[in-house]
Formats: sequence, structure tokens, C-alpha cells
Amino acid sequence: MRNGDLMKKDDKERCSWATTELYKEYHDNEWGKPVHDDRKLFEMLILEGMQAGLSWLTILNKRMGFREAFDNFDYQKIALYDEAKIEELMQNANIVRNRLKIKSAITNAQQFIKIQEEYGSFNAFIWSYVDNKPIHNHFKSEAEIPAATPLSDKISKDLKKRGFKFVGSTIIYAYMQAIGIVNDHVQSCYLYVSEN
Repeated sequence: MRNGDLMKKDDKERCSWATTELYKEYHDNEWGKPVHDDRKLFEMLILEGMQAGLSWLTILNKRMGFREAFDNFDYQKIALYDEAKIEELMQNANIVRNRLKIKSAITNAQQFIKIQEEYGSFNAFIWSYVDNKPIHNHFKSEAEIPAATPLSDKISKDLKKRGFKFVGSTIIYAYMQAIGIVNDHVQSCYLYVSEN
């Protein structure tokens, strides 16, 4: 093997979408790993909504900008954002400047807090859909991974009923993958889990 080959590969077989350093880092350290911290659960919900119609790489590239602009995803603060704050965010080139998506982050923060009040935490609410046990899928290739499932349909419907925005079934399935409710690492990936 030539030295160049060693430099190119770290000998880890990954899901085929993990093509850039940023994607690899996200793939290796976050995607499919169970998240139980409410602030992180809120961050991922907002980022998945912001991603609608864009690539996930765009969102990862702007993630630090989002954290700075949205008070490190402090939903208590975001729930109180007013028109002046929306205008300020609309001028911020470090985030996705879409008025509907920005307003949805505020609405979702308000609804997120209501769920916390009802369930004790958002974590308790979202993980109750799977009895606190992640779903480990056994796909051979990315082509087999669905864009949505009956479970993402159900969660999406429930969230919409509660007043959440940008929570369609496809967004929710991506969210389930992001927070580890679903582990969709393919069988050839070094992070694949064989048992359910």
C-alpha cells in the first residue's frame, strides 16, 4: 500500500453519505446515538426543521452560527423572542434566513415547554414512543432506508396537533435518526448494531 492510500483512509467503513470531514464527525459522534438531554433534543428538532429543502451539510456548516444566534438553543429564551428579535435574525448571514422557519423555532420552543410541563421532560415524551428502547434497523444500503415510517407519521401528527411547525413525517424521521431513537447505520458501517 502506498503512503497516499494510508492518508486517504482511516480504515473505518462508514455509511456512504459520510463523505466530508464534517459529515464524518457528525456520523461518528452523533448520528444514531441516543440523546436524552432536553436542550440537545430541542437543538436537533430546530436544526432538522431548518434543514427542510436544504442539505444537512448546509446546516452542519451553520450550526455554530445557529447556536450563537439562538442563545445556544435555550428554549426558555427563544419562547420569548419578539418581532425585533425576528428582524435581527433575518439579518444574520450565519443562519438560514427564512422567516417561517425562524418563527417556527419560537412556536416550537413554546410548545416544547408545554410538553415539559406535562411530561416532566421532553425526553420522557419523545422516548415514550419507543418505550425508551432505540430501534436498530438492519439495512444493507442507504437505498433501503425510508424517508418516513408509520412511527414518524404518528409523532409528526401528534406534534402538529400540539401546535409544532416544520415537523412533517420526513423531518421527524430524520430527527429520530439524529437523536438515536432510530439507528440506521447500514450493515457495512463500523457503527452498525446487529441486535435490536
